[in-house]
Amino acid sequence: MSAAHHPRPTPDALRRHLGTTDAVVIGLGSMIGAGIFAALAPAARAAGSGLLIALALAAAVAYCNATSSARLAARYPASGGTYVYGRERLGEFWGYLAGWGFVVGKTASCAAMALTVGAYAWPGQQHAVAVAAVVLLTAVNYAGVQKSALLTRAIVALVLAVLLAVVIAALTAPGADTARLAVGADTTAAGVLQAAGLLFFAFAGYARIATLGEEVRDPARTIPRAVPLALGITLALYAAVAVAVLAVLGPAALAQSTAPLSEAVRAAGADWLAPVVRTGATVAALGSLLALILGVSRTTLAMARDHHLPHTLAAVHPRFRVPHRAELCVGAVVAVLAATTDVRGVIGFSSFAVLVYYAVANASALTLTADEGRPPRAVPVLGLAGCLVLACALPATSVLTGTAVLALGAAAYGIRRAAAR
Repeated sequence: MSAAHHPRPTPDALRRHLGTTDAVVIGLGSMIGAGIFAALAPAARAAGSGLLIALALAAAVAYCNATSSARLAARYPASGGTYVYGRERLGEFWGYLAGWGFVVGKTASCAAMALTVGAYAWPGQQHAVAVAAVVLLTAVNYAGVQKSALLTRAIVALVLAVLLAVVIAALTAPGADTARLAVGADTTAAGVLQAAGLLFFAFAGYARIATLGEEVRDPARTIPRAVPLALGITLALYAAVAVAVLAVLGPAALAQSTAPLSEAVRAAGADWLAPVVRTGATVAALGSLLALILGVSRTTLAMARDHHLPHTLAAVHPRFRVPHRAELCVGAVVAVLAATTDVRGVIGFSSFAVLVYYAVANASALTLTADEGRPPRAVPVLGLAGCLVLACALPATSVLTGTAVLALGAAAYGIRRAAAR
């Protein structure tokens, strides 16, 4: 593809508010959310004492995806992320498939995060609290992306403080034992790959920076700096948390845990920290939900501009300069899901859909020329292979459900194209 090629102009552009710090904070808010509170136990069930290997593998694939996404986002600074890159580099169908997977997978994640808020904040009324959280955060996003960035900054600061308190309490506890970190006979290659796929859920927020490409100042410089920074900070924190929790609980107890960080501080003899962790988990899930609604609504906007979703969702608010109809639609769907279902088991399904999304991103990055800022060839190659391997290694129900949903989207695309012809 020639270097002169540019994405088609957008009729109603969003306002560029966000600098590097805001972009890093939004990335952190998307990643250092409920993922670390939700994904550790199922990952430990799959990998056993190989949990840290799985974490490193998930981080390596995330790094490749992040690098490919950042180079593409710098070249195509429009809302929609991989939907736009796939469309521009590989053809309309691949962009559509990436966007469809992202919107469906992340809408399920939104409902899961909302229910996580309810489960921690008021377990007896988790559905009502979940719906209230969705309504509140949709209103915040409606008021403009700067408000969202400010709220995310406060959330990130609080969650970082809570996680650091957990790490210090666990590692300084008399019962902490580094021997529990050793890889034992309970670890298999298949288990490590499945755990890496599940842990990928906890890293999957860095693309929020790229998805908001139309609202970032100087995107060609800001996005490639912000993405690896956010990812690096997150990896360091996750590694510290995983080591601390393993040292106190061990892989077997961690695998059986329903609230691993709360149980870790209790095992460390710091019972007073348990309610603080509970508050931190609630706030973290709110942060994830805020960033998820932001990301899904921007991809919805991009797909609506191209008539893959109802075109009425492509409207941008004249005052707030946000895709207000897309945000209200996403908020309404998530509220209904949160009120009527219990989708905390969707981590695997969401990971599958998002890994396919990043496979398209890496394939798109492979087509960049040196003049277009192509990353080192090995990065998108390893990213593409890693995404496909981890997606196939997920639990069978996640793979089957994800494949069925993608096939449904592909069929809808085919029917629409046939009708248009």
